[in-house]
Amino acid sequence: MRELNIIQVCAIVMCCLHLSETQNEVSEIKRIFSACRKKSPDFDTCMKRAFNKLRPYFKVGIPELGVAPFDPHFAREVKRSRNIAGIGFTITLRDVYEEGWTQSLVTKYKTDWNNGRIIYSQYFPVKTLHGDYDFQGEMLGLNVFRSGHWNLTLRDYSQSTRIKRNYGDLDVHVEVDHIGGMELHVGNILKGNGILESILDRIINAAWKPGFAILRPLINDFVSTAFTDIWSKSFKNFTISEFIKD
Repeated sequence: MRELNIIQVCAIVMCCLHLSETQNEVSEIKRIFSACRKKSPDFDTCMKRAFNKLRPYFKVGIPELGVAPFDPHFAREVKRSRNIAGIGFTITLRDVYEEGWTQSLVTKYKTDWNNGRIIYSQYFPVKTLHGDYDFQGEMLGLNVFRSGHWNLTLRDYSQSTRIKRNYGDLDVHVEVDHIGGMELHVGNILKGNGILESILDRIINAAWKPGFAILRPLINDFVSTAFTDIWSKSFKNFTISEFIKD
């Protein structure tokens, strides 16, 4: 038998280390969910605790279980059309990054066995989003088009999520429960006039609460779309039933 060279030895060692790491990760996931029994009256409390223990995996994922990283979450495109107070518009968000999942905390969790869904609330000290946008609308008979970069920071933010599986697909709906503070910047909204845009930024961020009724549906739409993407891609092949016993 010919001798192994140093590269082959290193490759074998790395494979062994990876296999060991993989086995440790799967064992840890099993340990996290091992206390949760479907028929237990404390099942929902146990699941809330288990999901919070999974937070360190949000940034790195669990490749061996088909869970991809999602902090930050990336969305290639999110498009929404609305008509508010007679003003119709379409907003297309592109190359959007959403961060803050690892610092989030599940505060409530409930299993709706009859309807086959789960409902839970989640708190984010800070959630940040940024990307590019196209805005197309009609105001006062005039067509308006703008495009540029935008960023949004939500502080002291909480949301409620409802997830239901329909014929293999996931139906995810997210509702904003509370926002303690918000900072929004939309570039090129005034055709690149930096001074006027800076003034507009201050006006928007000082008076965002009265305008929250307009922003809330858009935030709901985006986070619902983002979370559907996360659950559909990252957890599509995650067989949680293997880790939870009756």
